[in-house]
Amino acid sequence: MTEETAVREGRRKGGREARRAARAAPLPDDLKPIRAGLEGGVYRPLSDDQVRRVHEAALDALEQIGLADAIPSCIEYCTAAGAILGDDGRLRFPRAMVEDMVAKAWRNRPLYGRDPLYDLHPQGKKVHFGTAGAATMMVDVEQRIYRNATVQDLYDAARLVQQLDNIHFFQRPLTPCDVNTLEELDINTLYASIAGTTKHVGCSFTLGENMPKVFDLLHAVAGGEAAWRDRPFVSNSNCFVVPPMKFAEDACRVLEACVHGGMPVLLLSAGQAGATAPPALAGAVMQATAEVLAGICYVNAIQPGAPAIFGTWPFVSDLRTGAMSGGSGEQALLSAACAQMAQFYDLPGGAAAGMADSKLPDLQAGYEKAISNVMAGLAGLNMVYESAGMHASLLGFCLESLLLDNDMLGQCLRCVRGIEVTEDSLSLEVMRQVCTEGPGHYLGHSSTLELMQRDYVYPELGDRTSPKEWVEKGRPDVVETATAVKKERLASFFPRHVSSELDKELRQRLPILLARQGMGLD
Repeated sequence: MTEETAVREGRRKGGREARRAARAAPLPDDLKPIRAGLEGGVYRPLSDDQVRRVHEAALDALEQIGLADAIPSCIEYCTAAGAILGDDGRLRFPRAMVEDMVAKAWRNRPLYGRDPLYDLHPQGKKVHFGTAGAATMMVDVEQRIYRNATVQDLYDAARLVQQLDNIHFFQRPLTPCDVNTLEELDINTLYASIAGTTKHVGCSFTLGENMPKVFDLLHAVAGGEAAWRDRPFVSNSNCFVVPPMKFAEDACRVLEACVHGGMPVLLLSAGQAGATAPPALAGAVMQATAEVLAGICYVNAIQPGAPAIFGTWPFVSDLRTGAMSGGSGEQALLSAACAQMAQFYDLPGGAAAGMADSKLPDLQAGYEKAISNVMAGLAGLNMVYESAGMHASLLGFCLESLLLDNDMLGQCLRCVRGIEVTEDSLSLEVMRQVCTEGPGHYLGHSSTLELMQRDYVYPELGDRTSPKEWVEKGRPDVVETATAVKKERLASFFPRHVSSELDKELRQRLPILLARQGMGLD
């Protein structure tokens, strides 16, 4: 290499490194190109007339078919508000009652994080991506095996999510297998989650009789019952129905305890098209809508305006085998259509996306996750659950995928943001300067430097180097990179969202299994 060539090469590398350093510098929140709550809604798989037809069919289903297996307290609350208990034991909901309860329902209020920085505003067409699920197995990408999930895994997932900007909330994505009782399950999934992150947390709870200890834990961490009720930072993911059109006894008791205790409830209907929901996609959306409308009636009969999310989660079956297919195009369509139904009722809506059928973070997982997540975001779904980390149609969870999916969600959010057309962004004056006064390109123009970070999103792990640079870097593989980053972050980041003193106090009265050593406390 000649001296002149070396100088040119050095300049190129120096300029490249300077640009990378500029991109890596943190931006003020108001200048970030993407953030929680961007407005979607440009994609609409259903026309206005089709949305109305789904609505009318759902009202017919509630009025004519109703739901079976309501517990006595549910019957008491709902009949007092206008529901009718038939001789066949099914609880039916007249149209007028449904419309009245929808009008009373919770809307235009935040979902709180423990840190106000992470408060969410699920209204209109504002989009938020987060985790969720009940995977009992962890994906070990280094050994290419699945193993049982643990409480430590859940805590590790929470503290990774705390560090990932494009995952806006943490709903429990896995069910630990190293617990012995349902009480231990409820307490430990909650504790591992809130110890790991100050973002909004979602948890499932199994039994109503466990809820006093759940609220004991929450009040202690919040600083008292009043502080908890003022900013409830945990919501309950509640499968109050067993599709098709039956109430779930234990979940209904949990639901009632949550409403009385001031905890937001995700009213979750998770029928599987072709199995527990109609195989026609429109029918699957309609059944989920009817079931969640019954939940809206139930919650508002208990306490008008109690916080509840319209959680239509119809899943897809591979009709050749009956197995769930979370990564299918049909699933992406269902989730986007569910966003439209929540918007029709002007209610905060949540549905699932990003549930790859692939068993590992590979090409299949990438396209399956990206398609359903970007469609849900473009449809304006308020709460996109299960958007990161999931594999094997929710059977497996992967920490590396949290990191990789954070990159993917960044690109989805950029699509949601769309293209702003203004006098400045049309760039006519910039074009005039470049073409008539400048060097004939835009590389060094002030508008390019100004918009480099404000309008463009860059992956954290994804590789955009040239083949030559890639070779010079040792031919990195993105999954190997994610594994290395995972290990570094888990070794160095131990949040103190729960103090050591409070942790010791809670362990004296609650069956907390998460090891203090695993929290970096001992």
